[in-house]
Amino acid sequence: MNIKKIGLTALAGSLVATSAFAGALSVSGGASFEVQHVNGGAANAGKAWSMGNSVTFTGSGELDNGLNVSVSFELDQGAGAGVDSANDTGKPFDNHSVSIGNDTFGTLTFAGHGGSSAVNAVEDTASTGVWDNGFSATNPPNSSASNNMLSYTNSNLYDGLSVTVSHVPHTTGEYASATDWAIAYTGVEGLTLGFASGEDNATKGSQADVTVYYGSYAYGPITVAYSQSEYDSESQATAADLDYTAYSISYTLTDELSISYGVSDQSTPNKSADSDQEISGFKASYTTGGMTLSGKMVNADNVGFSTATTADQSMWEIAASFAF
Repeated sequence: MNIKKIGLTALAGSLVATSAFAGALSVSGGASFEVQHVNGGAANAGKAWSMGNSVTFTGSGELDNGLNVSVSFELDQGAGAGVDSANDTGKPFDNHSVSIGNDTFGTLTFAGHGGSSAVNAVEDTASTGVWDNGFSATNPPNSSASNNMLSYTNSNLYDGLSVTVSHVPHTTGEYASATDWAIAYTGVEGLTLGFASGEDNATKGSQADVTVYYGSYAYGPITVAYSQSEYDSESQATAADLDYTAYSISYTLTDELSISYGVSDQSTPNKSADSDQEISGFKASYTTGGMTLSGKMVNADNVGFSTATTADQSMWEIAASFAF
């Protein structure tokens, strides 16, 4: 028996069988710098300068059965700021995932890091993120998210109807597994309506149900958006339950220049002395080629639901980002 011949024949067959897996690998990068100044708070720390940079590798290919496989890895030492900081700190990869699917089947994604639950992907679509601006403000209610989570999306479920399902496994950082789902309708030009429901099962005794209603309508250069979230916890603490409302209006002056105004309001409805956290502000951005210049001015009242004088703050920021 010619073992060498058998081995070479098997290798050749393997190469032929896997030729359909050949795909393309591309590399993109980005860098940014910004200056931010916050007035108010516990201490006036002056202007904060910062820089961001990362490189992302993406690859894709088509299998013999018509399914598409894609992978993405971001090289960025900032991975420790994610949902599993204790296990990620000091590692070179930030967001990374692998996806498989097609237009008919939908897409199944396994996110090693940087994945988003079905609820978290839409819970702040309306405010333009005005709360996340150096205030230490309480973020909108979130469902569970972790490393090594699964999600499924299908944007062709029905005419104008899409669905998303996500699953976070039970781990040392999650008391119990959590499953979210979301549905969105875009069958009318310019209109988006959506609903999402999920769970926050990170901590025993404080499991919570999270729901989000949202909508937006674009007419010409103007887009208006509104969202409402509820966080219902099993915890008996009076501050455990949260209600969140946000709205915004944006105007696209040209293909390069846009401005927006956003508002977010969050409350703890079970507290007798409830002080809503209210944040509002303007944003503007100008893009030319691979460069984007942006600025914002934001005001915040009762940050962290506090009535202390240091809880009323304001900020401005100027930033520049570059894509390669």
